[in-house]
Amino acid sequence: MRIAFAGTPEPAVPTLRALLDSPRHEVVAVVTRPAAPAGRGRRTTPSPVAELAGAAGVPVLAPDKAGDPEFLAQLAELAVDSCAVVAYGALLPRRALDVPVRGWVNLHFSLLPAWRGAAPVQHALLHGDDVTGASTFLIEEGLDTGPVYGVVTETIRPDDTAGDLLGRLAVSGAGLMVATMDGIEDGSLVAVPQPSDGVSLAPKITVDDARVEWTAPGRHVDRLVRACTPNPGAWTTFRGERLKLGPVRLRGSNDLEPGHLAVERREVAVGTATLDVVLGDVQAPGKRPMPATDWARGARIEAGERLG
Repeated sequence: MRIAFAGTPEPAVPTLRALLDSPRHEVVAVVTRPAAPAGRGRRTTPSPVAELAGAAGVPVLAPDKAGDPEFLAQLAELAVDSCAVVAYGALLPRRALDVPVRGWVNLHFSLLPAWRGAAPVQHALLHGDDVTGASTFLIEEGLDTGPVYGVVTETIRPDDTAGDLLGRLAVSGAGLMVATMDGIEDGSLVAVPQPSDGVSLAPKITVDDARVEWTAPGRHVDRLVRACTPNPGAWTTFRGERLKLGPVRLRGSNDLEPGHLAVERREVAVGTATLDVVLGDVQAPGKRPMPATDWARGARIEAGERLG
């Protein structure tokens, strides 16, 4: 099939690469978000998907909006059979959905209808799911409501961060997308409507959402930090300044009041509503990430000090 691929960040790259390598399909264009400032220098750089497309010699379209008439005309001229979508990052209006004859097929990183929305991986971790996965589905105008073509499952490991889990799903999901396109092309695959029960929503997790409340149970703190790693990054405050937190581990004791610190030679523990947690890497303002023990030595933490 003639395919246009729509995606923007790094997790979309494995699927684009798999489609480029497929002998049965031709990627005739890539659709991505416009280049945006990034990094400390705020340099404008192309998206990871645009970089791969450029290296592969595939034309790149970067409309401000997917409903722009010029973009729709370009898409129509390409005469694509289907558009494959992974984390494109913009809404697709009906006039765009109607262009490819076989529609737009999205790879979503959850087992639909669970965790519809922008942050399915983060919410699966935050809510303590044991298993998640990826789904391919035909895009409708509703939020991730379209009929499903196929799924792959993935066990969530106890120490998974959102980055870890998304990395594995991006790879397994790439194979699922190619298999889905194969099935659509030869007619062996039919999309099945999502069940009405089991629906859950996964809105974007903001920086404010990523603040650790030490009065929460220790297990919740652990899940929140892992769900927010690497983005948007979990944090707390210390001496009135923000302190970024890497993954923690449960200590197995409940000796400390919520937020109170215990500095030992090999670890730094913090109290929660239940089990204490041991800090991993932390990052103070203007500093690089470092082990919590190194940070504590430099900060010269006094007895009775606390986080938050």
